[in-house]
Amino acid sequence: MKLSCLPVSLYDDIFTGKSTVADWIRFGAELGLDAVDFSIKFFPHRDEKITNKTRTILAKRGVEACMLACYSDFTHPDETQRAQALIELKADIALAKALGAKFVRVTAGQNHPGTEREDGVRWVVDGFRHAVDEAEKHGITLAYENHTKGAPWQYWDFSQPSEIFLEILDAFSDTPLGVCFDTANPLVLNEDVLELLDKVIDRVVVLHVFDMREAGTFEPVRVGTGVSPIPQIFSRMQQVNYDGWLSIEEASRQGKRGFEESIRYVRQAWQQASSA
Repeated sequence: MKLSCLPVSLYDDIFTGKSTVADWIRFGAELGLDAVDFSIKFFPHRDEKITNKTRTILAKRGVEACMLACYSDFTHPDETQRAQALIELKADIALAKALGAKFVRVTAGQNHPGTEREDGVRWVVDGFRHAVDEAEKHGITLAYENHTKGAPWQYWDFSQPSEIFLEILDAFSDTPLGVCFDTANPLVLNEDVLELLDKVIDRVVVLHVFDMREAGTFEPVRVGTGVSPIPQIFSRMQQVNYDGWLSIEEASRQGKRGFEESIRYVRQAWQQASSA
């Protein structure tokens, strides 16, 4: 099992400068992670000095960079905004390469007022096509998430419900576009997490281990304490011999304890699924 973590609980501190990316890497190493994930918002400045410093700290602490979580938005009604979204995503891909990350998490975009389903799907597919080509040049794998709402977003994700997510994904059956499968996001619309997983399981390149207090709401809790069917998901992943990354989305806001207990739970649950 290869374990990483997206530190959502630390977002406010890092975004405001109270904490740093270096602090997160050091903390991740102390937690015994194999890798750490970054939000694109951790890097408002993308100069070579910053990326080199980040890679130096990663090497010093003995952890990898797994995934750069981006907030691509290809569903804006304004064509100029969509063109800018592609420019930004290409820059994000280049940053991921500079950081040594293997994956870039991509999203369809926001459910902007005025965006019709047919148009939105077409725009996302077009944007992803260009982005996949760019990622291949850099040796980066794009991981499309069954997403809910990005930290900097005003609206929920366009590719909810899951049928829209699947429609977009199906357009890329002949490409290396992978899936960042979130273990809790489908619950927000009372959808069946396991049913969706079964439809995309052969495309999963990163498993986002996330948990929700109850179905029908968006209330993150410490992994292992909510209603996400994590043990069943782990069992299914092991049945198909999944050997990719598990990335804990730690959003409980319980400080160090939240991270430690989430990691402990995931390790134990993965081992139990393996034994079973």
